[in-house]
Amino acid sequence: MAIIDLIIFLVYMVVMLGVGVYFMKNNKGQDDYYVGGRNIGSWHIGLSVVATDVGGGFSVGLGGLGFAMGLSGSWMLFTGLLGAWLAAVYLIPIVRSTPQFRHFYTLPQIVTYLFDRKVGVVAAVICFIGYLGFTSSQLLAGAKLASGTFPELDLQVALVIMGVIAVVYTVMGGLKAVIYTDTIQWIILLLGFIFIGLPISYFHVGGWQVIRDTLPTAFFSLNNLRWQDLANWGITILPIWFVGMTLYQRIFASRDVASAKKAWYIAGFFEWPIMAFMGVSLGLLARVAFEQGRIAVDSEILDPEMGLPILLSTILPAGIMGLMMSAYFSAVLSTADSCLMAASGNLTTDIFGRWMKSLSEKVVMRMSQLFTLLIGVLALSIALQMTNVLELMLYSYAFMVSGLLVPIVAGLFWKMRSPSAALSAMLLGGGLTAGLSVADVPLPFQLDPNFFGVFASLAAFLLVYRVEKFKKQNN
Repeated sequence: MAIIDLIIFLVYMVVMLGVGVYFMKNNKGQDDYYVGGRNIGSWHIGLSVVATDVGGGFSVGLGGLGFAMGLSGSWMLFTGLLGAWLAAVYLIPIVRSTPQFRHFYTLPQIVTYLFDRKVGVVAAVICFIGYLGFTSSQLLAGAKLASGTFPELDLQVALVIMGVIAVVYTVMGGLKAVIYTDTIQWIILLLGFIFIGLPISYFHVGGWQVIRDTLPTAFFSLNNLRWQDLANWGITILPIWFVGMTLYQRIFASRDVASAKKAWYIAGFFEWPIMAFMGVSLGLLARVAFEQGRIAVDSEILDPEMGLPILLSTILPAGIMGLMMSAYFSAVLSTADSCLMAASGNLTTDIFGRWMKSLSEKVVMRMSQLFTLLIGVLALSIALQMTNVLELMLYSYAFMVSGLLVPIVAGLFWKMRSPSAALSAMLLGGGLTAGLSVADVPLPFQLDPNFFGVFASLAAFLLVYRVEKFKKQNN
C-alpha cells in the first residue's frame, strides 16, 4: 500500500471521528442523540436512508452477485425501491402524523402503544437481535474489503480496526453524527463508483468487446435468475421498510410528513437503478478479470464477495486506491453506525426505559453512549465468528421481518390490536424463521425460511384474534 493511500484513508477516518466529536458537544438529550432533534431535511434523511440500507453489506454483496450471475443481481435492490416507495405512500403518513407518536424514538414504542408493554418488550428484543446481527455483517464487509485490498492485512485485524472506528464516532455523536456522516459517505461512495471504480475497471479488462467475449451471454441479461431468487429477496427486503428500526428513527427525525416522504422517494431512486447497476457491474468486471487470470486466486477457494476488492487492489494506482477504499469504507460505516444506534435505542428506550426515567437527562445520555459501546463490542465479537456478509445480513433481515411484519401491519393498518395475537405472531414467526435458518434443512421450492415464518406469523395472528373475538361475542 502506497503511503499516499494510507494518508488519504487516515484523513478520511479522522474526519469521521471529528464529526462524532462535534455532535457529542452539541447533543443536549435523547431527542438529539436518537432522532436528530426531529428537524433534519429530506436530502440528508434520504441519503442517510439509502446509505444505511445499501451500505457496505449490499455493496460487497452486490459485487458478489455481479461476479456470480451478472446484471440480474440488480433485481435484489429493486425490492428496495418498491419497499421505499410503498412506505412513503402508506406508512409515513400514519407514523409521522399520529399525535401519540410525536415524542417516540423507536419502533417498539409504537408496538407498545398498539398492543401493550409485554408485546413492546418482545418487539424490542427482536429488533435488538436483528440489528446486532446486521451490525456484525457490516463490520465483516469492511474487514473483507480491507483484507482483500491490502493482502498484508489479516481479516481479523481488519475487522477490529473497522469495529473500533465505527463504534467510537457513533458512541460520541448519536443519530445527528450518523445522518450527516452518511450524507458525506454516500456522496464519496457514489463519486468513487462513477469516476474511479467503473471506468478504471472497464478499461483495465479491455473494454466492451472483450467483456462480451469473456463472459456467457447470460451475464448481460436481466433474467439470469430463478423465480425463487426474486421471491426470496422480495419477502426479505421489501417488508423491512415497514419494520426497520433505523427507518423509523429517520421518520421521527424528519421535519414533517412531506419531508419524510420526499426522503424515501430519493432513497428508492438511488437504490434502483443507480446503486444496483453500479454494484453488479463492478462485480461483473471483477469476474471478467478473474476469467482473464488477472485475479490470481484459485476458483475453488475464491469467495465471490472478495473478487471486487481484489480487482481494485490490482488495478488502482497510488492515490486513487486511497480514494476508492475511503468510498467503500464509507459505505460500511454508514450502515454499521445506523444499526448500532437502532440497537442502542432498543436497550435505552424499550428494555430499560422505565428504569432510565428516574435518571437525569445527562446521565441518560451517558448510559445511551455506554449501551452503544457495549453493543458495538458484542457485534464485533459475532463478526469474528462469521464468513459470509450477505448471508449474515439477510438472516438478520429475515428474523426481524418474520417476527414484526404481521403485528405492525395488523396494528397500524387493519386496526386489529390484540396483544395475545401479536405476541403469538412474533414468537411463532421469528422462532420458525430462526429455527429453519439454523437447521439448514431443504425447504419446498427452495424458498427462504422467511416465507414460512411470515405465513406462520400471519396464521397465528388471525387464529388467536378470531378466537378472542368469538369468545367476546359469546360472553
